[in-house]
Amino acid sequence: MPVTLTEKLDSRKWTTGDNASVEFVYVLTGTSDDVTAKTLIENSTAVSYNGLTRQSIQIEPEWVDENALDGQWIATVRYGVRPPTPVGESSFAFDTSGGTQHITQSLGTIASYAASGTPPDFGGAVGVTHDNVEGVDITIPVYSFGETHYVDDAFVTPAYKGTLFNLTGKVNDAAFKGLAAGECLFLGASGSKRGAEDWEITYRFAGSPNRTGLVVGPITGIAKKGWEYMWVRYADSEDTAAKAIVKKPVAVYIEKVYDEGDFSALGIGV
Repeated sequence: MPVTLTEKLDSRKWTTGDNASVEFVYVLTGTSDDVTAKTLIENSTAVSYNGLTRQSIQIEPEWVDENALDGQWIATVRYGVRPPTPVGESSFAFDTSGGTQHITQSLGTIASYAASGTPPDFGGAVGVTHDNVEGVDITIPVYSFGETHYVDDAFVTPAYKGTLFNLTGKVNDAAFKGLAAGECLFLGASGSKRGAEDWEITYRFAGSPNRTGLVVGPITGIAKKGWEYMWVRYADSEDTAAKAIVKKPVAVYIEKVYDEGDFSALGIGV
């Protein structure tokens, strides 16, 4: 059964005044799971309406009989006035779910097997073909976080907006928010003016750890900062035990791909 969401004819019940609000009433069909139903409604309705903020979603099932749910729900979505956050206040959020990186070199080969004889030793190279090292995508530590600050209008000058623009896509040149130099990448900021006196600005960052003592095949003592890029050069080598020509790492390169920036210029502390 396809999922449909239809607003009822008697929807949009308004109240006015200092505590203005409006309620939208919908009929949702196509799922008998309450969590799925609420998620669908949350993703299909606006977070704000006519200056009001979505405050709650309530769903009630419609029953075919006393024992069976027919996948139909009545949903009430309420919008109301959200008290403004005072200037100077802040809110914080973070996510450590990680990012994805393509690698061509493993931390170590656990085992290898051959149909006959000795399997070739590729020195930890991953996905080796006749003329290439294909590698694999893995999840790596990435600490994503954001801060929302409520600041006075006088602070958000054209020059400050230019600072935000110029620092976007740069890494910290000094310790910042618990991250060492080179570990924090500024992803940018978004802001909106609240009335005539203040701004709500959200700053977004990602953290990746600096590393030392890395090992790639026979190459040791490798160090890289969190947002530097490491790649490996491979060359053909003879594996006498397996009587085969293999590709093995012969050099490692650390590339600078982001400029540094002074994050203290953001004005949100260090």
